[in-house]
Amino acid sequence: MKAGLFFLCMPDSSLVELVLLRHGIAVERVEGRDASDRPLTPRGRRRTQAVMEALVAGGLRLDRLVTSPYDRSLETAQIALQAGLAPVLDSDERLCPGGPVAEVLNDHSGCVALVGHEPDLGLLACDLLGLPPGSLRIRKAGVVQLRFGPGGWTLEGLLRPKLLLGSLGI
Repeated sequence: MKAGLFFLCMPDSSLVELVLLRHGIAVERVEGRDASDRPLTPRGRRRTQAVMEALVAGGLRLDRLVTSPYDRSLETAQIALQAGLAPVLDSDERLCPGGPVAEVLNDHSGCVALVGHEPDLGLLACDLLGLPPGSLRIRKAGVVQLRFGPGGWTLEGLLRPKLLLGSLGI
């Protein structure tokens, strides 16, 4: 990843930055098991760690991570926190699958990442960008970076982990 692909967010910045992080690869669903209890696979942890380290190496710094309380999202957010993406991690039930994800935006300012699930994060990105629903999908451990300015939200970055990590064999 080229340095400067992401800009450094300062806590006192008047710009609003929103990063949408989809959780990493999780264990398969098991009949009778609660959907919230699916942790990341070893491969999912490795890929997520590599993506978060690449984001930090590229200069991305956030004020806060806000995550779904589901195991796979919480684990992804903890990896991001440990990589130095943000100094604060909060959990928010509204980021659970099917939840009112957009409501979370009203509670935050500055540079924030939401860690959650598809299709919710992709639909939120489409709504903010004025795109038809479903025209933007976020892959597992994928990243969408949006910035709010005078003309509304703009797409600043879209990272597909396979493009970043494919050559590394992760």
